[in-house]
Amino acid sequence: MTTLTIGTALGDPDAKVELDARRFNRHTFWVGQSGSGKTYALGVVLEQLLLETELPMVVFDPNGDFTRLQETRLTANEVDAARVAASDIRVFRSGAGEGERLHARFVDLSAASKAAVLQMDPIADADEYNALIHLEQDAESLDGRGMVPDLLASADPAKVRLAKRIENLQVLEWNLWSRGANSVVDVVDERPRVTVLDLGGFEHPAEPKVAALAVLEHLWARREERRPVLIVIDEAHNLCSPNPETAVERALTEQLVQIAAEGRKFGLWLLLSTQRPTKIHPNVLSQCDNLALMRVNAPRDLAELADVFGFASEDAIRRSAEFVQGQALFAGGFISAPTFVQMGARITEEAGGDVKVPLRAER
Repeated sequence: MTTLTIGTALGDPDAKVELDARRFNRHTFWVGQSGSGKTYALGVVLEQLLLETELPMVVFDPNGDFTRLQETRLTANEVDAARVAASDIRVFRSGAGEGERLHARFVDLSAASKAAVLQMDPIADADEYNALIHLEQDAESLDGRGMVPDLLASADPAKVRLAKRIENLQVLEWNLWSRGANSVVDVVDERPRVTVLDLGGFEHPAEPKVAALAVLEHLWARREERRPVLIVIDEAHNLCSPNPETAVERALTEQLVQIAAEGRKFGLWLLLSTQRPTKIHPNVLSQCDNLALMRVNAPRDLAELADVFGFASEDAIRRSAEFVQGQALFAGGFISAPTFVQMGARITEEAGGDVKVPLRAER
């Protein structure tokens, strides 16, 4: 059995705590309020999966916290540092900075997702929807240099309305589109050990959600290949809200609900990290068989966790309100019994971190 050493038992620094790597073939819920050390601790587990398994990971990273996963700390031992350096870790950036650009192809989206991007209803906007479907059958990219003028010059009123919709929404201006170049899904298909998608640098608020939708749709479309991958979503409430408001958000949530319900048998396994259980769609939360719980104070959230995760006692869950930074409760399939843990040290660098209050210099 391959185990992942993640820290020590709370109150016993000599007792190592290990997770069963095989049981990441179930969905995992990771929760802790701001300041609990949630992202740092998640990095500890992802590093162990990187070092001790061959499981590919796709990390949706809204705050750029995992963009330095290729860089080891000076405190890391030489063997671990060498193994991280030899690993195929790909980082895709949405904004300025080093790394590959995070691009997707509009034509790779499903018809329903294309319509969601353009805020079209297949019934209420039937003519425009139909024009879009036929237009994209032969398109190589979403590039307005020729497409929009051609549509505007068309004798078909539906195509003219479609062109005006595209222009009015300024969809063609998004930095997300590859415009004929490679898409991030091409790399995901290669199954690097880790693919980090930095979602935080886009200008339009819909772009990070469409980027995530493009990757998730692609993984689902090829699910019959049964190639395992761990889908890690940090700050998952941004992508899996219980109350999606826009068409893109609804499409994204529906895709995650589908993966949560049916993806496990195809090797599509979720690890969702967030601050509160009530921020995640209940049809996704209820499918999680592993729990990592850090400090949570809100009584409503504690009650929700106790109700959903019956394999951990209510008393154990409520104890999380007393945790200090870096302490956690692990329960479920990936550990033999519910266990309180002091998380171990990171091997790689964490790119994020709290901004400190500026203080006056001492006189």
